[in-house]
Amino acid sequence: MEKHFSRDIAFTCGRWPLDPKRSTLVFIHGAGESSLLWEAQVEGLKERANTVALDLPGHGCSGGSARQTVPDYAAVMVDFITAIAAPNPIPCGLSMGGAIAQQLLLDHAEHFRTGIIVSSGARLRVLPALFDMIAQDFPAYVEMVDRLGFSPKTAAAVKRPFLEDSLKAQPEVAHGDFEACDRFDAMGRLGAISVPVLVVSAEDDKLTPPKYADFLAERLAAGTRVHIPDAGHFVPIEKPFEVNAAIGRFLDAQGL
Repeated sequence: MEKHFSRDIAFTCGRWPLDPKRSTLVFIHGAGESSLLWEAQVEGLKERANTVALDLPGHGCSGGSARQTVPDYAAVMVDFITAIAAPNPIPCGLSMGGAIAQQLLLDHAEHFRTGIIVSSGARLRVLPALFDMIAQDFPAYVEMVDRLGFSPKTAAAVKRPFLEDSLKAQPEVAHGDFEACDRFDAMGRLGAISVPVLVVSAEDDKLTPPKYADFLAERLAAGTRVHIPDAGHFVPIEKPFEVNAAIGRFLDAQGL
């Protein structure tokens, strides 16, 4: 796995330069997170496709300022994909990243032939108490992420690197990301996404329960549904082999 910068955007990739003959999986993390979320996919799928995971502006090792809306993050993604000249980009996002992937397929459809949505929904309302927790006691917020974001069957050693990384986030960035999530609503527009979309959910996800994925798969014109047991919201970390296999099968089905 290699680390690079495009302007002030930090990203990891399976191999560099990108192979122009391969599709490019572009992995997008969630609110207050970083590309660490997708390390198992960047490494595990690099023989199948170009794999790239970025830190959004103001997150992880990236410079710049975090954005305030999902459409603004989608615009960042288009600029990034163009800057690295990613061949046949496939947005793959989790939670807020899944919202960004939907926005890309809706408002920038000319760039994409397919997409992947993991642990997300067409609407991502946030409890007001979460904003207070982030502002007043950020470690308590990360403890809540541990408690609700992972399956009780997931070992502590598997969770630890992600939770330690989460504690390094700037509270104001996480707060702004959740505000962006709270404003996001694509429920009435999903039918406009005509390309094939893989929708991945997890059995023990308490943050975006499987019913969110049910709604997506039912409303998308060409949705493919995969449900993974014994995992929570952060299923790419908890069940990397299963997630990678699902993505590989989806790419095969699309001839990519």
